[in-house]
Order: sequence, then structure tokens, then C-alpha cells
Amino acid sequence: MHENRETSSPAARHRSSPAGKGDSHETGVNGGEESDGVVVPMKPSNKATEQQAEAAERVEGRTPTKENTGQDHIPPAQDGYGVSQGLAGVRKVAKGRKQEQFTTLLHHLTIDLLRQSYLQLQKKAAPGVDGTTWQQYGEGLEERLADLKDRIHRGTYRAQPSRRIYIPKADGRQRPIGIAAVEDKVVQQAVVIILNEIYEEDFRGFSYGFRPGRSPHMALDALSVGILRKKVNWILDADIQGFFDRMSHEWTMKFVQHRVADKRILRLIQKWLKAGVSEDGEWSETAVGTPQGSVISPLLANVYLHYVFDLWVEAWRKKAATGEMIVVRYADDLVVGFEHRTEAEQFLRQFEERLAKFGLELHKEKTRLIEFGRFAQANRRQRGEGEPESFAFLGFTHRCGRSSRGHYTIWRQTVRKRLEAKLQQIKQTLRARMHEPVPHVGEWLERVVEGFNQYHAVPGNWASLHRFRERIGRLWWHVLKRRSQKGRLGADRMTRLFQRWLPRPRLYHPYPEVRFDDRHPR
Repeated sequence: MHENRETSSPAARHRSSPAGKGDSHETGVNGGEESDGVVVPMKPSNKATEQQAEAAERVEGRTPTKENTGQDHIPPAQDGYGVSQGLAGVRKVAKGRKQEQFTTLLHHLTIDLLRQSYLQLQKKAAPGVDGTTWQQYGEGLEERLADLKDRIHRGTYRAQPSRRIYIPKADGRQRPIGIAAVEDKVVQQAVVIILNEIYEEDFRGFSYGFRPGRSPHMALDALSVGILRKKVNWILDADIQGFFDRMSHEWTMKFVQHRVADKRILRLIQKWLKAGVSEDGEWSETAVGTPQGSVISPLLANVYLHYVFDLWVEAWRKKAATGEMIVVRYADDLVVGFEHRTEAEQFLRQFEERLAKFGLELHKEKTRLIEFGRFAQANRRQRGEGEPESFAFLGFTHRCGRSSRGHYTIWRQTVRKRLEAKLQQIKQTLRARMHEPVPHVGEWLERVVEGFNQYHAVPGNWASLHRFRERIGRLWWHVLKRRSQKGRLGADRMTRLFQRWLPRPRLYHPYPEVRFDDRHPR
């Protein structure tokens, strides 16, 4: 579809058309609170003919309007970068017209946006299949970006396959990661910035994963506050098995088309989905899934689960639940709390049926329905059973407990498998750096411990923090003693090194309800 001519209003430049009567849904909730919603029926995909595709490719050569690229009087975005006037118009339209599709979006992809996208990338990330690093791509950056923008708008840009590597998981398995070329990352990041202006108005408040201005600790806060303040007696800890590897390309495109009708943006997404992966120099096609590690994958995953889970769970709560419910989702890791066990079991059965319709299934070993909440401990003791079971979410094991004043609370501790896996990595690195100067290794260990503390230093997790620090000290001492046969490293000197380079734990995060109430005042 051809783009509009310039108009006097930024919002008016985004041509939009109704997405269908069944596509309406209510505004998402904030901060883990819940509101009712309705299921959005799936819209059939628009499969363009070859002639239509070629015609649309020719249209992509149009240059963006001056007004779209302006940066004056625009408030900064949450990531610190300014939002262009055109993109501010996109968000305004997305917020006010929930039933509309955006038919012209690619003209927002300017050289300025590509430059911003390049600067947002990880500077030390591994190179893709072309071997080009972030620093190398930055040599002659303006010429590269001008050529890239021209190829995108002419339709001659081609996505490169992702380079597949494997990283160890805490359970001993290997997680496949796809590393895209820098040029593909730049384009993907630019498209993400554009589409975020639409989807941040659609995504629900209980969705936290990989969204601007949201973090894992916000999801953890919302979960703890929900369990403490709602009538939660049962917890469904659900994990979708191999979600990123099983995402249907067909369903992904159908879901995106609910809001995006710009065929040039849709073709860019299809190019990334179909680019394939390169492993040991061998290319293989990707019929399903999206590579973990690519810039576009988190957004596509959130769009997928927005329609598969988020809207559905809102409708389920409204139509089927009689008791209270809480929902917290971080990417494909989600927790649902229930007041009644019968409703929890009913939800689990129907959730499995729902996922099967979209080529997904729950991980049988990692998905559990457990008794958890304010009365779980007393109820289990009355039945002659042991302590309430725990569940893991975002790196923390959650347990029912009591505060020093005897009040019910939730204790969070670092997942033991994750802590042990991290220590094993440190052990291997220490052996490899055995003969480096002690201050160099000490500086590295200081960063490691400080980074671990910044994420895991939550109230009640002191034991894990001290264990981590002490174990690293012993590992380092063992390596230093093996450096030379001439003399042994004394305990006094090791203690000084320990105190000099390994930071003591300190609290980085307040209690969940304190930060939650600060962000969402009543």
C-alpha cells in the first residue's frame, strides 16, 4: 500500500484501517494488577502475490518526510534516546485506536534511527557470520548507514543467517543462541523501536519480559505483592518447552498483522524468520522458531504470547474464575496464582489445550501446581504433610515463611543450580588465568561479585550472597597455591586479598511492597 502525502498532523500521516470487529480488547493493566479482557480472533494472513510484492518493493524507494525525522521539543524515551515526532504520532494513534492497523511505517526508518539503533547495540558482542564486530562496522559508519537505509527502502536488503553457538544451562543442557550480523542487528533494533510505539500500548501490565522501562525485579515485586495481598492459595509455575524454537512462523505473522499492515515491514520480519542459521559453516533452514539472542526475537515472542496467553488469560479470569487470580509473565516464564484448587486444575487443562492450538506445549518437568500462600503451612501441618513446596522464578527460589515479627512473608533465595553453575564457570576461568598478575584477576573477580550482588541482593538472600563470596575466595586461594612450587600462599595474605577484592554483600533492592507501592501509588 502506498504511503500518504504529508499532512499537517504527525498522527494523521499514519494511514490505518480497521483490523476487524473481533480485534478489539481493553487496555492492559499496570504493575501486575489485573483487568478483564476478551480474546482476539485470529485474522487470516495477507499473502501477497509475486506481482504485488515486486510493486511494493519499488515503492520502498520513497524518502521520508522532513517532519518525520524532526527531533525538536520531543521528550526523551525511557532508554535515554529521544522519540521522533513521527514515532510519537504512532504511539498516539496506537493508544487511541485499538482496532486499527498501521499501513505506513517504513518511512520512520531513517538514517537517524539507524544510527541510534547502532549505538544501542552491545559493543562487545560476538560477531555474526560475516565476522564483523561492532567497532569494525563503525568505521565509515555514516556511509554504511546511508547505503543500508537505501537498500532497505529499495527492497534490496537481504538478511544474513544467524551464527549458532551453544551456552551451558544450569541443568547441564546446552542452550542454542543465534548471533546475527551487526547490520541485521541495526535494522532489527530500528524496527523494534518503531513497533514498540504500537505494542507498548497493547501489551498487558503483567507482561514484563524484554520491555522498555521494565526489569526482572519489577516482575518479582509484582509476584510477591500479588501473593501477599491477594487470596492466593495455589501457584501454577509454568514453563513453555522450547518456546523460541517452536514459534510458528505462520502464527507469528498473523499476530503481527493484527496491528501492522505495512507489507515492507512484514517482509523484513519474514526475511529474519527465514534467514536460517549457520553452524560450523553449514547453513540450515529455520521452518519454525526464532533464534534466541537476536534483537527482534524478544518482541516477536511477546507479540506471540500476547495473543496466545495474555488476552486469553484475561478472558478466562472474567468468564471462568470465581476466586481471585494473579498473573505474572516474563517472556515464556510465567506464574499464575489461584484462590481455589479446582480452578487452578481447570485452568491448567485448558491452558495446555490452548497452547496445542499454536504448536506449543508445557514442559512436564518444570510445570507444577503447588499449594502456596498464607495458609499453606498450617493446612499442610493439619494434614500431617511437610513444609509447603517452593517454586523458582527469574533466578530465585520462593518459599513461604515468617518475618521476625511473625508475619507471613515470602523468602527468596538464589536458585542453588544457578549459583553452582556460576561458580563452575568462575572456577574454569580462574584456572585459565592462573598465571596472570593477582591485581588483574582481583579486579575481574570484584566485577563478578559486584554484578552477582546487584541482581541477587534482595532482602532475605544474605546466606546465598555470603556463600557465593566465600566459595569464590576458596577457589581463588586454591588456584593461587598451585601457581608455584617454591612457596605456599599464607592465610594472612589470602585474607587481605579476600577483603581487598571481593566486595561484601550489601542490600541493593528494597522489600517488594516498598518499591511496588512507590511505582504504583494508590
